[in-house]
Amino acid sequence: MDIILLGPPGAGKGTQAQRLVAHRGMVQLSTGDMLRAAVKAGTPVGIKAKAVMDAGELVSDAIVSALVGENLDAATGKGAIFDGYPRTKAQAEALELLLAERGRALSYVIELVVDEDALVERITGRFTCAVCGAGYHDRFKRPEVEGTCDVCGSHEFKRRPDDNEETVRTRMTEYRAKTAPILPFYEAKGLVRQVDGMKTPEEVADSIDAILDS
Repeated sequence: MDIILLGPPGAGKGTQAQRLVAHRGMVQLSTGDMLRAAVKAGTPVGIKAKAVMDAGELVSDAIVSALVGENLDAATGKGAIFDGYPRTKAQAEALELLLAERGRALSYVIELVVDEDALVERITGRFTCAVCGAGYHDRFKRPEVEGTCDVCGSHEFKRRPDDNEETVRTRMTEYRAKTAPILPFYEAKGLVRQVDGMKTPEEVADSIDAILDS
């Protein structure tokens, strides 16, 4: 079973993808991760991509599609979760071809629907222990003893510099612009299913399981 997970930054795609990998033995195909791995391994596609990136240019649809094809070949017998791909209608059409060539097809496109203002609060309130990496939140998960990490007892905390409202809203605008062309493409094929991404991770996981088991 091959699926696409859609949702803006902070919607919980990574959390749900990791769960599907752990519980269902699926393979997460994230274009960013695949690109870094291909460049590091020096694969034919990785060498091409590195040359493009070193020149300060954007990696083409053709290179990204070749990268996806390479990783699909390595995922024979396992369901794939596409994360960050496709981003354009051209990429969506290329993915159809890549899957068909391997006797595969998309089962679902699962969109995590979120409330933008609530998502901004969710992201901008995040902070972590600077020593052990334990996660906290200004509103939803304060340390039990203020200023002390529950896990390791450290008093040092940090926030990601891009977890600010302006950056988060910019990323959401970019997401909407990028997904606008591909949602109608998949809606016309009857593949899109929506899940309330504002529920707890466990409830979101149950909703996704219900779709995949239907």
